[in-house]
Amino acid sequence: MTTEKKTLDILAIKSLLPHRYPLLLVDRVLDWEANKTITAIKNVTVNEEFFQGHFPHKPVMPGVLMIEALAQTAALLSFLSMGVKPDENSVVYFVGIDNARFKRPVEPGDQLKMDVEILRVSRGIWKYKAVGTVDGKVALEAELMCTIRSAQDASQSASQPAGQ
Repeated sequence: MTTEKKTLDILAIKSLLPHRYPLLLVDRVLDWEANKTITAIKNVTVNEEFFQGHFPHKPVMPGVLMIEALAQTAALLSFLSMGVKPDENSVVYFVGIDNARFKRPVEPGDQLKMDVEILRVSRGIWKYKAVGTVDGKVALEAELMCTIRSAQDASQSASQPAGQ
């Protein structure tokens, strides 16, 4: 018995993520399984705007953008697992990043392969184990925690004084 791979092209990804160029950092989903795992890729090219300043003499993808690519992959897994497409009122927020480690630089010409696994979902907080590799070698890894909120709820809680 063969299992069919579930893939997403860029149009399907754009229907699930609100990000757009230059901050859409997932090019293709290679496979996913609801409530479990997802594998996606980011093709890193020298044409990326951030390479103009990071660093002109030795271009490397900023770590914060590698984490963002993993987070976008995690958000895709969450939406696919819930079986919903977010609307303009949906916002995914980081609530924590633990054990982030950068093992090797990601450079123009690399393909960053992102594997994200759901560790748990509790009280609206999703926790993931995320690993990014290039040519089979770990480039970064982290545990990410995110929550999905309506934009209205998020802006109301942001305007509340601390402790309320």
